[in-house]
Amino acid sequence: MRTVPVLTGAEAARLIGDSAVITISSSSGLGCPDAVLKAIGQRYAETGAPANLTTLHPIAAGDMYGIKGIDHLCRPGQLRRVLAGSYPSGSSKLDPPLIRGLIHSDQIQALNIPSGVLFQMHRAASTGQPGVLTEVGLGTYADPRLEGAKMNAVTEDFVQLMKIDGNDYLFYPAVKVDVAIIRATAADPYGNLSYQEECSTLGALDQAYAAHNNGGIVIAQVKRLSDAQLPTQAVRIPGILVDAIVVDPDQMQTTQTLYDPALSGEIHRDLDDIEPVEFGLEKVIARRAAAELQVNAIVNLGFGISAAIPRVLLEEGHAEDVTWVIEQGAVGGFPATGFAFGCALNPQALVQSADQFTLLQGGGFDVAMLSFLEVSGAGDVNVSYLAARPHVTAGVGGFSDIVTRAPKIVYSGYFTAGRKDIQITDGKLNIVSDGTVAKFVPEIAQISFSGEMARRRRQEVLYITERCVIELTEDGLTVIEIAPGVDLEKDVLGKSGVPLLVSPDLQLMSPALFRPEPMGLILSRKPSRIAHLVRQSALNR
Repeated sequence: MRTVPVLTGAEAARLIGDSAVITISSSSGLGCPDAVLKAIGQRYAETGAPANLTTLHPIAAGDMYGIKGIDHLCRPGQLRRVLAGSYPSGSSKLDPPLIRGLIHSDQIQALNIPSGVLFQMHRAASTGQPGVLTEVGLGTYADPRLEGAKMNAVTEDFVQLMKIDGNDYLFYPAVKVDVAIIRATAADPYGNLSYQEECSTLGALDQAYAAHNNGGIVIAQVKRLSDAQLPTQAVRIPGILVDAIVVDPDQMQTTQTLYDPALSGEIHRDLDDIEPVEFGLEKVIARRAAAELQVNAIVNLGFGISAAIPRVLLEEGHAEDVTWVIEQGAVGGFPATGFAFGCALNPQALVQSADQFTLLQGGGFDVAMLSFLEVSGAGDVNVSYLAARPHVTAGVGGFSDIVTRAPKIVYSGYFTAGRKDIQITDGKLNIVSDGTVAKFVPEIAQISFSGEMARRRRQEVLYITERCVIELTEDGLTVIEIAPGVDLEKDVLGKSGVPLLVSPDLQLMSPALFRPEPMGLILSRKPSRIAHLVRQSALNR
Protein backbone atom coordinates (compact mmCIF):
# COMPACT_ATOMS: atom_id res chain seq x y z
CA MET A 1 0.00 0.00 0.00
CA ARG A 2 1.24 3.51 -0.87
CA THR A 3 2.84 5.40 1.99
CA VAL A 4 3.35 9.15 2.24
CA PRO A 5 6.72 10.66 3.16
CA VAL A 6 7.14 12.75 6.28
CA LEU A 7 9.24 15.81 5.47
CA THR A 8 10.64 18.77 7.29
CA GLY A 9 9.15 22.14 6.46
CA ALA A 10 12.30 23.01 4.50
CA GLU A 11 12.05 19.81 2.46
CA ALA A 12 8.39 20.49 1.69
CA ALA A 13 9.18 24.05 0.64
CA ARG A 14 11.65 22.71 -1.97
CA LEU A 15 8.77 20.93 -3.72
CA ILE A 16 7.29 24.28 -4.85
CA GLY A 17 8.50 25.87 -8.06
CA ASP A 18 8.53 29.44 -9.30
CA SER A 19 5.22 30.85 -10.57
CA ALA A 20 3.26 28.10 -8.79
CA VAL A 21 -0.40 28.60 -7.91
CA ILE A 22 -0.81 27.67 -4.24
CA THR A 23 -4.07 27.29 -2.35
CA ILE A 24 -3.88 27.57 1.43
CA SER A 25 -6.49 26.25 3.86
CA SER A 26 -6.94 28.56 6.85
CA SER A 27 -9.34 30.91 8.61
CA SER A 28 -7.12 33.46 10.30
CA GLY A 29 -5.40 31.34 12.98
CA LEU A 30 -7.92 28.52 12.71
CA GLY A 31 -6.41 25.64 10.73
CA CYS A 32 -3.47 27.72 9.50
CA PRO A 33 -0.50 25.58 8.27
CA ASP A 34 1.87 28.21 9.57
CA ALA A 35 4.97 26.04 9.89
CA VAL A 36 4.89 25.18 6.18
CA LEU A 37 4.28 28.80 5.18
CA LYS A 38 7.19 29.89 7.37
CA ALA A 39 9.46 27.35 5.69
CA ILE A 40 8.47 28.59 2.23
CA GLY A 41 9.28 32.15 3.28
CA GLN A 42 12.63 31.13 4.73
CA ARG A 43 13.57 29.27 1.57
CA TYR A 44 12.80 32.36 -0.51
CA ALA A 45 14.88 34.55 1.82
CA GLU A 46 17.82 32.20 1.40
CA THR A 47 17.56 31.28 -2.30
CA GLY A 48 15.11 33.60 -4.04
CA ALA A 49 12.78 30.68 -4.78
CA PRO A 50 9.93 30.02 -5.12
CA ALA A 51 9.15 33.40 -6.66
CA ASN A 52 6.27 34.97 -8.57
CA LEU A 53 3.63 32.96 -6.70
CA THR A 54 -0.15 33.15 -6.95
CA THR A 55 -1.95 32.24 -3.72
CA LEU A 56 -5.60 31.45 -3.06
CA HIS A 57 -7.15 31.89 0.38
CA PRO A 58 -10.90 31.25 0.70
CA ILE A 59 -10.59 32.67 4.22
CA ALA A 60 -7.63 34.63 5.60
CA ALA A 61 -4.35 32.81 6.19
CA GLY A 62 -2.93 33.98 9.50
CA ASP A 63 -3.77 36.83 11.83
CA MET A 64 -2.19 39.86 13.48
CA TYR A 65 -1.79 38.20 16.87
CA GLY A 66 1.02 35.67 16.54
CA ILE A 67 0.27 33.54 13.47
CA LYS A 68 1.88 35.25 10.48
CA GLY A 69 0.28 33.14 7.77
CA ILE A 70 0.49 34.88 4.41
CA ASP A 71 2.92 37.45 5.82
CA HIS A 72 5.61 34.74 5.63
CA LEU A 73 5.36 35.10 1.84
CA CYS A 74 5.55 38.87 1.59
CA ARG A 75 9.18 39.46 0.70
CA PRO A 76 9.52 41.52 -2.51
CA GLY A 77 9.18 39.38 -5.60
CA GLN A 78 7.76 36.33 -3.89
CA LEU A 79 4.09 37.03 -4.60
CA ARG A 80 2.58 38.03 -7.93
CA ARG A 81 -1.15 37.74 -7.25
CA VAL A 82 -3.45 36.92 -4.33
CA LEU A 83 -7.11 35.88 -4.48
CA ALA A 84 -8.62 35.87 -1.00
CA GLY A 85 -12.00 35.93 0.64
CA SER A 86 -10.46 37.80 3.54
CA TYR A 87 -7.12 39.09 4.73
CA PRO A 88 -5.49 39.30 8.18
CA SER A 89 -7.13 42.09 10.17
CA GLY A 90 -6.97 43.63 13.62
CA SER A 91 -7.02 46.73 15.75
CA SER A 92 -6.50 50.13 14.17
CA LYS A 93 -3.74 50.67 16.76
CA LEU A 94 -1.63 47.86 15.29
CA ASP A 95 0.65 48.16 12.29
CA PRO A 96 -0.91 46.73 9.10
CA PRO A 97 0.10 43.21 8.04
CA LEU A 98 2.82 43.03 5.39
CA ILE A 99 0.35 41.77 2.79
CA ARG A 100 -1.63 44.98 3.10
CA GLY A 101 1.47 47.03 2.34
CA LEU A 102 2.13 45.06 -0.85
CA ILE A 103 -1.47 45.52 -1.98
CA HIS A 104 -1.76 49.22 -1.27
CA SER A 105 1.62 50.04 -2.81
CA ASP A 106 0.61 48.20 -6.02
CA GLN A 107 3.44 45.66 -5.69
CA ILE A 108 1.11 42.68 -6.26
CA GLN A 109 -2.25 42.02 -7.84
CA ALA A 110 -5.00 41.37 -5.30
CA LEU A 111 -8.64 40.33 -5.49
CA ASN A 112 -11.21 40.08 -2.71
CA ILE A 113 -13.45 37.19 -3.84
CA PRO A 114 -16.40 36.10 -1.66
CA SER A 115 -15.30 33.10 0.41
CA GLY A 116 -18.07 30.75 -0.66
CA VAL A 117 -17.44 31.53 -4.30
CA LEU A 118 -13.73 30.87 -3.86
CA PHE A 119 -14.49 27.45 -2.40
CA GLN A 120 -16.73 26.75 -5.40
CA MET A 121 -13.97 27.91 -7.74
CA HIS A 122 -11.83 25.09 -6.33
CA ARG A 123 -14.58 22.56 -7.02
CA ALA A 124 -14.88 23.89 -10.55
CA ALA A 125 -11.13 23.70 -11.10
CA SER A 126 -10.97 20.13 -9.81
CA THR A 127 -13.66 18.92 -12.24
CA GLY A 128 -12.62 20.86 -15.32
CA GLN A 129 -15.50 23.33 -15.20
CA PRO A 130 -14.75 26.84 -16.48
CA GLY A 131 -15.76 28.61 -13.28
CA VAL A 132 -18.64 29.68 -11.06
CA LEU A 133 -21.75 31.41 -12.38
CA THR A 134 -23.66 33.03 -9.53
CA GLU A 135 -25.66 35.98 -8.27
CA VAL A 136 -23.25 36.41 -5.34
CA GLY A 137 -21.71 39.86 -5.58
CA LEU A 138 -24.16 41.40 -8.06
CA GLY A 139 -24.49 45.12 -7.45
CA THR A 140 -21.53 45.10 -5.04
CA TYR A 141 -17.82 45.88 -5.22
CA ALA A 142 -17.32 42.46 -6.92
CA ASP A 143 -19.48 43.46 -9.87
CA PRO A 144 -17.25 44.52 -12.80
CA ARG A 145 -19.56 47.50 -13.31
CA LEU A 146 -18.15 48.74 -9.98
CA GLU A 147 -14.76 47.44 -8.78
CA GLY A 148 -14.72 43.91 -10.14
CA ALA A 149 -13.32 42.67 -6.80
CA LYS A 150 -9.99 44.35 -7.57
CA MET A 151 -8.11 45.81 -4.61
CA ASN A 152 -5.66 48.08 -6.43
CA ALA A 153 -4.83 49.68 -9.75
CA VAL A 154 -2.45 47.00 -11.04
CA THR A 155 -4.87 44.08 -10.67
CA GLU A 156 -6.07 42.66 -13.98
CA ASP A 157 -9.77 42.15 -14.71
CA PHE A 158 -11.10 38.88 -13.39
CA VAL A 159 -14.84 38.82 -12.64
CA GLN A 160 -17.14 38.91 -15.67
CA LEU A 161 -20.77 39.98 -16.04
CA MET A 162 -22.96 37.56 -17.98
CA LYS A 163 -26.62 37.58 -18.96
CA ILE A 164 -28.62 34.34 -19.17
CA ASP A 165 -32.34 34.29 -20.02
CA GLY A 166 -32.40 38.03 -19.40
CA ASN A 167 -30.91 37.77 -15.90
CA ASP A 168 -27.53 39.10 -14.76
CA TYR A 169 -24.93 36.81 -13.21
CA LEU A 170 -21.30 37.13 -12.23
CA PHE A 171 -18.79 34.66 -13.60
CA TYR A 172 -15.73 33.86 -11.50
CA PRO A 173 -13.23 31.82 -13.59
CA ALA A 174 -11.73 28.68 -12.10
CA VAL A 175 -8.01 28.89 -11.28
CA LYS A 176 -5.87 25.80 -11.83
CA VAL A 177 -3.94 24.88 -8.70
CA ASP A 178 -0.39 23.47 -8.51
CA VAL A 179 -0.01 23.10 -4.75
CA ALA A 180 -2.46 22.76 -1.87
CA ILE A 181 -1.21 23.41 1.66
CA ILE A 182 -3.70 22.12 4.21
CA ARG A 183 -3.74 21.21 7.88
CA ALA A 184 -5.12 18.40 10.05
CA THR A 185 -4.67 16.90 13.49
CA ALA A 186 -3.12 13.52 12.63
CA ALA A 187 -1.80 11.53 9.68
CA ASP A 188 -1.25 7.81 9.38
CA PRO A 189 1.49 6.15 7.26
CA TYR A 190 -0.79 6.17 4.23
CA GLY A 191 -1.48 9.91 4.37
CA ASN A 192 -5.02 9.65 5.70
CA LEU A 193 -5.89 12.75 7.72
CA SER A 194 -8.09 13.16 10.79
CA TYR A 195 -9.39 16.39 12.26
CA GLN A 196 -10.47 15.45 15.77
CA GLU A 197 -8.79 18.45 17.44
CA GLU A 198 -9.69 20.95 14.73
CA CYS A 199 -12.63 23.35 14.87
CA SER A 200 -13.36 22.74 11.18
CA THR A 201 -11.95 21.07 8.10
CA LEU A 202 -12.68 24.36 6.28
CA GLY A 203 -12.29 23.65 2.55
CA ALA A 204 -9.24 21.39 2.74
CA LEU A 205 -10.80 18.50 0.85
CA ASP A 206 -11.81 20.62 -2.14
CA GLN A 207 -8.46 22.37 -2.14
CA ALA A 208 -6.71 19.00 -2.15
CA TYR A 209 -8.86 17.81 -5.04
CA ALA A 210 -8.04 20.99 -6.98
CA ALA A 211 -4.31 20.38 -6.73
CA HIS A 212 -4.38 16.59 -7.09
CA ASN A 213 -6.69 16.54 -10.13
CA ASN A 214 -4.50 19.13 -11.84
CA GLY A 215 -1.40 16.96 -11.44
CA GLY A 216 -0.17 19.08 -8.55
CA ILE A 217 0.88 18.20 -5.01
CA VAL A 218 -0.80 18.34 -1.60
CA ILE A 219 1.24 19.16 1.51
CA ALA A 220 -0.47 18.47 4.83
CA GLN A 221 0.73 19.92 8.11
CA VAL A 222 -0.33 17.86 11.14
CA LYS A 223 0.12 17.93 14.89
CA ARG A 224 1.13 14.30 15.19
CA LEU A 225 1.60 11.00 13.39
CA SER A 226 -0.24 7.75 13.92
CA ASP A 227 1.76 4.52 13.62
CA ALA A 228 -1.37 2.57 12.69
CA GLN A 229 -4.01 3.21 10.07
CA LEU A 230 -6.55 5.74 11.31
CA PRO A 231 -10.10 4.52 11.99
CA THR A 232 -12.11 4.75 8.79
CA GLN A 233 -14.80 7.05 10.22
CA ALA A 234 -12.14 9.43 11.55
CA VAL A 235 -10.61 10.09 8.13
CA ARG A 236 -11.76 13.36 6.59
CA ILE A 237 -9.21 13.49 3.76
CA PRO A 238 -8.03 10.22 2.18
CA GLY A 239 -4.34 9.58 1.78
CA ILE A 240 -4.64 9.13 -1.98
CA LEU A 241 -4.78 12.94 -2.19
CA VAL A 242 -1.79 13.65 0.07
CA ASP A 243 1.82 13.80 -1.19
CA ALA A 244 3.79 14.99 1.83
CA ILE A 245 3.35 15.34 5.58
CA VAL A 246 4.96 18.01 7.77
CA VAL A 247 4.66 17.62 11.54
CA ASP A 248 4.30 20.64 13.81
CA PRO A 249 3.46 19.52 17.37
CA ASP A 250 3.07 23.15 18.43
CA GLN A 251 0.41 24.18 15.92
CA MET A 252 -2.31 26.34 17.47
CA GLN A 253 -5.93 25.22 17.27
CA THR A 254 -6.93 28.81 16.51
CA THR A 255 -5.67 32.30 17.30
CA GLN A 256 -4.06 32.38 20.76
CA THR A 257 -5.73 29.05 21.58
CA LEU A 258 -3.40 26.06 21.82
CA TYR A 259 -6.21 23.54 22.26
CA ASP A 260 -9.74 23.60 23.65
CA PRO A 261 -11.58 20.29 23.21
CA ALA A 262 -14.97 21.99 23.61
CA LEU A 263 -14.31 23.96 20.40
CA SER A 264 -13.64 20.77 18.46
CA GLY A 265 -16.71 19.07 19.93
CA GLU A 266 -14.75 16.43 21.84
CA ILE A 267 -16.24 17.38 25.21
CA HIS A 268 -19.32 19.28 26.33
CA ARG A 269 -18.63 22.37 28.43
CA ASP A 270 -21.13 23.98 30.76
CA LEU A 271 -21.88 27.59 29.80
CA ASP A 272 -22.21 28.89 33.35
CA ASP A 273 -18.78 30.53 33.18
CA ILE A 274 -19.69 32.62 30.09
CA GLU A 275 -19.62 36.23 31.21
CA PRO A 276 -22.73 38.33 30.41
CA VAL A 277 -22.29 41.21 28.02
CA GLU A 278 -21.37 44.35 29.95
CA PHE A 279 -24.32 46.73 30.14
CA GLY A 280 -23.95 49.57 27.68
CA LEU A 281 -24.88 50.70 24.19
CA GLU A 282 -23.58 47.56 22.47
CA LYS A 283 -25.71 45.40 24.73
CA VAL A 284 -28.76 47.53 23.94
CA ILE A 285 -28.17 46.98 20.22
CA ALA A 286 -27.51 43.25 20.63
CA ARG A 287 -30.66 42.88 22.77
CA ARG A 288 -32.84 44.59 20.19
CA ALA A 289 -31.36 42.43 17.45
CA ALA A 290 -31.97 39.29 19.51
CA ALA A 291 -35.64 40.21 19.72
CA GLU A 292 -35.89 39.55 15.97
CA LEU A 293 -35.18 35.83 16.45
CA GLN A 294 -37.63 32.97 16.74
CA VAL A 295 -37.50 29.68 18.59
CA ASN A 296 -36.16 26.93 16.29
CA ALA A 297 -34.70 29.40 13.81
CA ILE A 298 -31.49 28.60 11.90
CA VAL A 299 -29.32 31.71 12.31
CA ASN A 300 -26.05 32.87 10.81
CA LEU A 301 -23.85 35.04 12.99
CA GLY A 302 -21.37 37.70 11.93
CA PHE A 303 -18.58 39.65 13.59
CA GLY A 304 -18.85 42.96 15.46
CA ILE A 305 -21.72 43.94 17.73
CA SER A 306 -23.82 41.06 16.44
CA ALA A 307 -21.34 38.61 17.98
CA ALA A 308 -22.78 39.53 21.41
CA ILE A 309 -26.26 38.20 20.53
CA PRO A 310 -25.61 34.60 21.69
CA ARG A 311 -24.53 35.88 25.11
CA VAL A 312 -27.70 37.97 25.31
CA LEU A 313 -29.75 34.87 24.57
CA LEU A 314 -27.83 32.93 27.22
CA GLU A 315 -28.57 35.57 29.84
CA GLU A 316 -32.23 35.58 28.84
CA GLY A 317 -32.57 31.79 29.01
CA HIS A 318 -32.81 31.23 25.24
CA ALA A 319 -29.34 29.85 24.49
CA GLU A 320 -30.71 26.61 23.06
CA ASP A 321 -33.70 28.09 21.25
CA VAL A 322 -31.89 28.87 18.00
CA THR A 323 -29.33 26.91 15.97
CA TRP A 324 -26.31 28.91 14.89
CA VAL A 325 -24.55 28.21 11.60
CA ILE A 326 -21.10 29.74 11.21
CA GLU A 327 -19.39 29.97 7.85
CA GLN A 328 -16.28 28.15 9.08
CA GLY A 329 -18.43 25.05 9.55
CA ALA A 330 -19.89 24.88 13.06
CA VAL A 331 -23.57 23.94 13.30
CA GLY A 332 -25.23 24.54 16.66
CA GLY A 333 -23.44 25.03 19.93
CA PHE A 334 -22.51 28.39 21.41
CA PRO A 335 -20.53 30.73 19.13
CA ALA A 336 -17.19 31.79 20.55
CA THR A 337 -16.10 35.41 20.67
CA GLY A 338 -12.73 37.16 20.63
CA PHE A 339 -9.77 35.29 19.17
CA ALA A 340 -11.81 32.09 18.82
CA PHE A 341 -14.51 33.73 16.69
CA GLY A 342 -15.47 31.37 13.89
CA CYS A 343 -15.57 28.44 16.31
CA ALA A 344 -18.34 27.30 18.63
CA LEU A 345 -18.42 25.62 22.02
CA ASN A 346 -20.26 22.30 22.02
CA PRO A 347 -21.14 22.25 18.30
CA GLN A 348 -23.70 19.70 17.10
CA ALA A 349 -21.74 19.19 13.90
CA LEU A 350 -18.63 20.44 12.14
CA VAL A 351 -19.19 20.44 8.40
CA GLN A 352 -16.86 21.58 5.67
CA SER A 353 -16.95 25.34 5.28
CA ALA A 354 -17.43 24.73 1.57
CA ASP A 355 -20.59 22.78 2.35
CA GLN A 356 -21.81 25.33 4.88
CA PHE A 357 -21.79 27.87 2.07
CA THR A 358 -24.14 25.65 0.08
CA LEU A 359 -26.66 26.18 2.87
CA LEU A 360 -25.93 29.90 3.14
CA GLN A 361 -25.81 30.81 -0.55
CA GLY A 362 -29.05 28.94 -1.12
CA GLY A 363 -30.90 30.78 1.65
CA GLY A 364 -31.48 27.58 3.62
CA PHE A 365 -31.53 29.45 6.91
CA ASP A 366 -33.81 32.00 8.53
CA VAL A 367 -31.86 35.06 9.64
CA ALA A 368 -28.41 36.59 9.22
CA MET A 369 -27.29 38.62 12.24
CA LEU A 370 -24.57 40.91 10.90
CA SER A 371 -22.96 44.27 11.57
CA PHE A 372 -22.29 47.38 9.49
CA LEU A 373 -19.63 50.04 9.10
CA GLU A 374 -21.77 52.45 7.11
CA VAL A 375 -25.04 52.53 5.19
CA SER A 376 -26.00 54.51 2.09
CA GLY A 377 -29.32 56.20 1.42
CA ALA A 378 -30.18 53.30 -0.89
CA GLY A 379 -29.67 50.83 1.94
CA ASP A 380 -26.28 49.62 0.66
CA VAL A 381 -23.95 48.39 3.40
CA ASN A 382 -20.18 48.56 3.72
CA VAL A 383 -18.54 45.95 5.94
CA SER A 384 -15.41 45.28 3.92
CA TYR A 385 -13.39 48.47 3.57
CA LEU A 386 -12.38 51.24 5.95
CA ALA A 387 -10.40 53.67 3.84
CA ALA A 388 -8.39 55.23 6.68
CA ARG A 389 -7.21 51.88 8.10
CA PRO A 390 -8.02 49.07 5.64
CA HIS A 391 -6.58 46.32 7.86
CA VAL A 392 -9.29 46.96 10.49
CA THR A 393 -11.65 45.04 8.21
CA ALA A 394 -10.85 41.58 6.89
CA GLY A 395 -12.53 42.17 3.54
CA VAL A 396 -15.82 40.68 2.44
CA GLY A 397 -15.21 37.10 3.62
CA GLY A 398 -18.43 35.10 3.42
CA PHE A 399 -20.62 38.18 3.85
CA SER A 400 -21.68 38.41 0.19
CA ASP A 401 -22.45 34.70 0.05
CA ILE A 402 -24.60 34.98 3.17
CA VAL A 403 -26.66 38.04 2.26
CA THR A 404 -27.43 37.10 -1.34
CA ARG A 405 -30.42 34.91 -0.48
CA ALA A 406 -30.86 35.36 3.26
CA PRO A 407 -34.62 35.67 3.88
CA LYS A 408 -34.00 38.19 6.67
CA ILE A 409 -30.95 40.30 7.49
CA VAL A 410 -30.49 42.17 10.77
CA TYR A 411 -27.61 44.66 10.76
CA SER A 412 -26.27 46.03 14.04
CA GLY A 413 -24.19 49.16 14.54
CA TYR A 414 -23.92 52.59 16.08
CA PHE A 415 -25.89 55.42 14.49
CA THR A 416 -22.86 57.74 14.49
CA ALA A 417 -19.09 57.31 14.78
CA GLY A 418 -16.50 59.31 16.68
CA ARG A 419 -16.19 60.32 20.31
CA LYS A 420 -19.55 60.62 22.02
CA ASP A 421 -21.17 60.70 25.42
CA ILE A 422 -24.41 58.75 25.37
CA GLN A 423 -25.78 57.76 28.74
CA ILE A 424 -28.43 55.24 29.73
CA THR A 425 -30.56 56.24 32.72
CA ASP A 426 -33.91 55.00 33.97
CA GLY A 427 -34.73 53.09 30.79
CA LYS A 428 -33.96 56.05 28.54
CA LEU A 429 -31.17 57.18 26.24
CA ASN A 430 -29.56 60.54 27.00
CA ILE A 431 -27.35 61.85 24.17
CA VAL A 432 -25.12 64.37 25.98
CA SER A 433 -22.74 64.74 23.04
CA ASP A 434 -22.93 62.85 19.76
CA GLY A 435 -20.41 61.38 17.38
CA THR A 436 -19.46 63.80 14.64
CA VAL A 437 -19.23 61.20 11.88
CA ALA A 438 -22.46 60.05 10.25
CA LYS A 439 -22.72 56.34 9.46
CA PHE A 440 -25.81 56.74 7.27
CA VAL A 441 -24.21 58.59 4.36
CA PRO A 442 -24.85 59.49 0.68
CA GLU A 443 -21.95 57.34 -0.54
CA ILE A 444 -20.17 54.49 1.21
CA ALA A 445 -16.53 53.53 0.70
CA GLN A 446 -17.41 50.10 -0.69
CA ILE A 447 -20.68 48.34 -1.47
CA SER A 448 -20.63 44.96 0.28
CA PHE A 449 -24.44 44.62 0.20
CA SER A 450 -26.78 46.08 -2.40
CA GLY A 451 -30.01 47.56 -1.10
CA GLU A 452 -31.43 47.57 -4.62
CA MET A 453 -30.81 43.83 -5.04
CA ALA A 454 -32.38 43.17 -1.63
CA ARG A 455 -35.54 44.99 -2.64
CA ARG A 456 -35.71 43.02 -5.89
CA ARG A 457 -35.39 39.79 -3.92
CA ARG A 458 -37.94 40.97 -1.35
CA GLN A 459 -35.57 40.36 1.55
CA GLU A 460 -36.47 41.70 4.98
CA VAL A 461 -33.69 44.06 6.08
CA LEU A 462 -33.33 45.91 9.40
CA TYR A 463 -30.61 48.26 10.65
CA ILE A 464 -30.56 48.33 14.45
CA THR A 465 -28.76 51.10 16.32
CA GLU A 466 -28.71 52.32 19.89
CA ARG A 467 -31.25 55.06 19.18
CA CYS A 468 -33.52 53.72 16.46
CA VAL A 469 -34.49 50.81 14.25
CA ILE A 470 -34.57 51.39 10.49
CA GLU A 471 -36.20 49.17 7.90
CA LEU A 472 -35.36 48.97 4.20
CA THR A 473 -38.72 49.40 2.46
CA GLU A 474 -39.73 49.87 -1.16
CA ASP A 475 -39.80 53.61 -0.49
CA GLY A 476 -36.39 53.76 1.19
CA LEU A 477 -34.81 53.73 4.65
CA THR A 478 -37.65 54.11 7.13
CA VAL A 479 -37.39 54.71 10.87
CA ILE A 480 -39.82 52.29 12.55
CA GLU A 481 -38.71 52.60 16.20
CA ILE A 482 -36.91 55.16 18.34
CA ALA A 483 -35.40 54.84 21.80
CA PRO A 484 -37.04 56.36 24.88
CA GLY A 485 -35.50 59.78 25.53
CA VAL A 486 -34.48 60.31 21.91
CA ASP A 487 -35.70 63.32 19.95
CA LEU A 488 -36.66 62.07 16.47
CA GLU A 489 -35.86 65.32 14.67
CA LYS A 490 -32.69 66.29 16.53
CA ASP A 491 -31.10 62.93 17.35
CA VAL A 492 -32.11 60.79 14.38
CA LEU A 493 -33.22 62.73 11.31
CA GLY A 494 -30.85 65.59 12.11
CA LYS A 495 -27.82 63.36 12.64
CA SER A 496 -28.29 61.20 9.56
CA GLY A 497 -26.22 62.03 6.50
CA VAL A 498 -29.11 60.96 4.26
CA PRO A 499 -32.85 61.63 4.34
CA LEU A 500 -34.77 59.06 6.34
CA LEU A 501 -38.47 58.30 6.10
CA VAL A 502 -40.54 57.86 9.24
CA SER A 503 -43.13 55.14 9.61
CA PRO A 504 -46.66 56.43 10.27
CA ASP A 505 -46.77 53.68 12.90
CA LEU A 506 -43.55 54.76 14.65
CA GLN A 507 -42.99 52.67 17.79
CA LEU A 508 -40.95 53.16 20.96
CA MET A 509 -38.12 50.72 21.58
CA SER A 510 -38.80 48.77 24.77
CA PRO A 511 -37.50 50.53 27.91
CA ALA A 512 -36.38 47.07 29.11
CA LEU A 513 -33.57 47.24 26.54
CA PHE A 514 -32.11 50.15 28.45
CA ARG A 515 -32.05 48.65 31.94
CA PRO A 516 -29.12 46.61 33.32
CA GLU A 517 -31.16 43.62 34.54
CA PRO A 518 -32.28 40.88 32.11
CA MET A 519 -35.04 42.22 29.89
CA GLY A 520 -37.34 39.20 30.03
CA LEU A 521 -36.97 38.46 26.35
CA ILE A 522 -39.79 36.38 24.85
CA LEU A 523 -39.25 34.81 21.44
CA SER A 524 -42.05 33.81 19.14
CA ARG A 525 -41.96 30.29 17.73
CA LYS A 526 -41.03 29.65 14.13
CA PRO A 527 -43.75 27.66 12.35
CA SER A 528 -42.78 24.06 11.69
CA ARG A 529 -41.92 23.29 8.07
CA ILE A 530 -43.93 20.07 8.15
CA ALA A 531 -46.64 20.78 10.74
CA HIS A 532 -49.30 21.35 8.08
CA LEU A 533 -48.26 18.15 6.32
CA VAL A 534 -48.54 16.17 9.56
CA ARG A 535 -51.98 17.67 10.23
CA GLN A 536 -53.12 16.92 6.70
CA SER A 537 -51.85 13.36 6.96
CA ALA A 538 -53.79 12.87 10.19
CA LEU A 539 -56.97 14.21 8.59
CA ASN A 540 -56.58 11.88 5.63
CA ARG A 541 -56.19 8.74 7.76
